Amino acid sequence: MNTTSNRKRRISAVAILGLAASVAATGTGLAATTPPPTLHATAATTAAAPTPSFQGTLPAPTGPYAAGEDVIHLTDASRPDPWVPSSGPRQLTVTMVYPAVPGTGTPAPYMTLAEAAGAIQHRKLPASSGVTPQNLSSVTTHAFDGARPQRGKHPLVVLSPAYEDPRMTLTSLATDLASHGYVVALVGHTYEDSGETLANGQTPPCAICDDPALDFDSVAASRALDVSFAIDQLTHGNTGWPLAHLIDKHEIGMAGHSLGGAAAAATMIADPRVRAGVNMDGTFHPAPMPGQINRPFLMLGAAVNHAPGGDDYTVWEQSWAALGGYKKWLTVAGADHFSFTDLDLLLEEAGFPTPPLSPERGVVITREYVTAFFDQTLKGIHSPLLDGPSPNNPEVAFQY
Repeated sequence: MNTTSNRKRRISAVAILGLAASVAATGTGLAATTPPPTLHATAATTAAAPTPSFQGTLPAPTGPYAAGEDVIHLTDASRPDPWVPSSGPRQLTVTMVYPAVPGTGTPAPYMTLAEAAGAIQHRKLPASSGVTPQNLSSVTTHAFDGARPQRGKHPLVVLSPAYEDPRMTLTSLATDLASHGYVVALVGHTYEDSGETLANGQTPPCAICDDPALDFDSVAASRALDVSFAIDQLTHGNTGWPLAHLIDKHEIGMAGHSLGGAAAAATMIADPRVRAGVNMDGTFHPAPMPGQINRPFLMLGAAVNHAPGGDDYTVWEQSWAALGGYKKWLTVAGADHFSFTDLDLLLEEAGFPTPPLSPERGVVITREYVTAFFDQTLKGIHSPLLDGPSPNNPEVAFQY
């Protein structure tokens, strides 16, 4: 090995923006479940209507530290790429976000121009939306390239995004975790989304997104291999990341959104180093069996999907019964599938419809509960937020 420096609800960031453009133009409803395989978004325009200009800004992190950022490239020489074997060994692009000294470093871009162009092209977002590769790549992240790290060792949290969504869609969560004393690895799963810029400068598009027979259990299992390899590289030997000494290799957690949440469970089953996991609004692929996960696990989802009567409730109930360690099942009223990511916030900033729960509240709730869960399970810091309903978060219900 060497290194260089759900079935439902699987729309990418630009898919949501493109679908919203259609909603604005046609008045049709916006559904967060079972979209058609390809969305051709259109928007009514007139000669008198100027094209809007999108300017995205993510919320600032809330912890005492700044968020430093490095992008690294990992190559698993022992494993051919599972989706495009002809491309050679499995390559991953990983964004490392870490606790940093405030006032150091330079503002980090949200994504590369090629990644932004790939995202827009993947879902055929119309020019009338005002979203361009330039302004999408320059969304304000509050992360800083080359920032000076805080001293000491910190727990590692790996983040895995939804199917078709690039790793950057979990940036607001990553920066907040880093500001509270975590090293975060945002893993890009090559060929599974709109494009990740690799070490050679290429940004290959999704190779599996149009496969109607795709086995999501296999994708989750493949992601577990991606994550375990990334953990290997970040915790042993010469990783290619000069700040690897910041990681406490005995305190590792993982959180994922949608298929990334399924991957968190699959990784915990396969890799005992991952001591705590979070599934954010994802179907389990497959549901864990009793005895497979006896470590802490948080299930955090939209009430429309994961409260009684929700379309994914049965699978979550089966998974809940199988979990053997400390566990919480929380639902958020008014949330949609993307309330747990940057996507609804970017959608709002682009002027498109949003769910009943404001995107800002979605980000706040996600950050607070995920951070509290890892504080309790990786740092041993008790969080009353996890004890029961909170008047400050009336949208959050404890299912069990």
